[in-house]
Amino acid sequence: MPLGGIIFITVFIAVFGVILIYLARAIGGVAKRTSKAKMEIYECGIEEIEKKDTKVSVKFYLTAILFILFDIEIIFMYPWAVNFRDFIASGSGAFVFISMMIFLAIFIYGLWWEIKSKALEWD
Repeated sequence: MPLGGIIFITVFIAVFGVILIYLARAIGGVAKRTSKAKMEIYECGIEEIEKKDTKVSVKFYLTAILFILFDIEIIFMYPWAVNFRDFIASGSGAFVFISMMIFLAIFIYGLWWEIKSKALEWD
């Protein structure tokens, strides 16, 4: 796509977005703030019982980070496996295979370390 097309699409998206925001504000109007309950997070009328500084366990964040880490590993492995025959045909199969084995060794070591340090246990 030439540079002019990219500029056109960028300007079109920006103008379209501004028009949509303007129309939403013009048609929707302003929210009526008649009571304190309307200003709460949930408009059910029940007072909040949860504090704003609720602590979340680090285990949730650690599990999410580990999931993303090992999910990215699979994302890298799938295209490699699909194209591995092409690498063999081009003569660079051994180099690509060794590179993937080093990549896997690093991740297997990481998983071993996670299990050894008991980072995946919830107790």
